[in-house]
Amino acid sequence: MQEKYLYEYSVIRVLPFVEREEFINVGIILFCKKENFIRVHFTINEEKLRSFSKDLDVDQIKLNLESFDKIAMGVKDCGPIALLDVPERFRWLTAVRSSVIQTSRPHPGLCNDLEQTAKRLFEELVA
Repeated sequence: MQEKYLYEYSVIRVLPFVEREEFINVGIILFCKKENFIRVHFTINEEKLRSFSKDLDVDQIKLNLESFDKIAMGVKDCGPIALLDVPERFRWLTAVRSSVIQTSRPHPGLCNDLEQTAKRLFEELVA
């Protein structure tokens, strides 16, 4: 019998106008405490983002999303948040915020393969 992993995931969203609460899904964060596992997958569809706002700073959004990935991976030169343990990094990345980049509330699930599940969720919810 193959082991099942309990995981949590959040959808990463870009809100070009925070006050309008309209968003575009751009990525996912998947976390499994038992396996000390965290992954960020994201993509930037510039055309889609620009359909919301022609003035949106897409380069800055890309830099911020790259920071999400570096924090998740624990890249040492990415600041003190990246040095936290995996559960704390996930909680920080998924904390409620009022900014152009936000995440959904975490959702739980069970799977046999964490990498494959991260890819599947990305395909279903973002791509």
